[in-house]
Amino acid sequence: MENTANAPQKSRLLSLDVFRGITIAGMIIVNTPGNQEAYRQLDHAEWNGCTMTDLVFPFFLFIVGVSLVFSLSKRLERDGGKGLAPQIFKRTLILYAFGMILNAIPNYHPSTIRILGVLQRIALCYCLASFIFIKTTLRTQLVIAVSALLGYWLIMTQLPVPGYGAGILTKEGSLASWLDRLVLGSHTYRQGPYDPEGILSTLPSLVTTLLGIFTGLWLRTQNPENRRVAGLLAGGAVLALAGWLWGLSFPLNKALWTSSYVLYTGGLALWLLALCYWLIEMKGIKAWGKPFEIFGINAIAAYMLPIFLLKFLVLYKLPVPGGEPLQLRIFICDHVFGTWLSPLNASAAFAFSYMGLWLAFFWLLYRKNVFIKI
Repeated sequence: MENTANAPQKSRLLSLDVFRGITIAGMIIVNTPGNQEAYRQLDHAEWNGCTMTDLVFPFFLFIVGVSLVFSLSKRLERDGGKGLAPQIFKRTLILYAFGMILNAIPNYHPSTIRILGVLQRIALCYCLASFIFIKTTLRTQLVIAVSALLGYWLIMTQLPVPGYGAGILTKEGSLASWLDRLVLGSHTYRQGPYDPEGILSTLPSLVTTLLGIFTGLWLRTQNPENRRVAGLLAGGAVLALAGWLWGLSFPLNKALWTSSYVLYTGGLALWLLALCYWLIEMKGIKAWGKPFEIFGINAIAAYMLPIFLLKFLVLYKLPVPGGEPLQLRIFICDHVFGTWLSPLNASAAFAFSYMGLWLAFFWLLYRKNVFIKI
């Protein structure tokens, strides 16, 4: 990890940084309710379905795909991509290691530590998508994406699971859940019956990253900007509608990362990127995006540091006379917001305030020209 005193402004797509920052801000908010209550859109769907919270992770993977097109294309054009493999592997290992560090707090025991997770999936998808991008043609990439979505749908709905049968898409009975228990054992999320970033569901999540690659390639064409935006909007409409329709039989499900979920969330990602691109790159309306740009250009730090502090706020508990110890997070929420807001609104106020505090911190880094990269 390195610090640089020079922001890479000219070589970056500002609208993509803003899109990344919006996603990070959303991640901080939905990860940090002040108590045990949350508005429906600020919490994951119980199982099937898709809330605003369920858009955060696929947006991250989509952005990874768009970004690697811009970063790797320059090397491919300059020297044919010589020496790219070590760079890709290094970044993959660093991201995976960061994920393991987060998982080790507080569960650091080798017999139960979670092996997979959000950063681990981002690392794997980045690695696989990067090599697919530099080693294959666009046609091959499209074949891989379509085959992965159809193949995942078929095996999830047609292959029988021991003790459950075929097509049982529950937390315990799905093929993906069964495979996680078989291979990961006690290393699943909270030692539960499945892992939301499990083994088999990594396949369709790779397609989410490939959708980002296709988008990055489209944005690098010589088409007029209005045509690029029109293409993003049209592609988003097609994907979102196709995903919604497919979801009628193969439900939208983040934990299983169903094929319908890939298309639906990919379509919404295209729409949001189109909006950012139209406002910033075409209309030159940039001021509104500054807070998100600040998050977006310090993405890895803006992801990890709020989680580290949140773990402390959750794990540190205050004694309560005659009752159970109270999380520091809930204590702060109750005493700062709970005295004048309902529990639901106090929880949301805590989450937005937490995001605002981190924005202030990264704004200071931005003003000092400190940008953390890997």
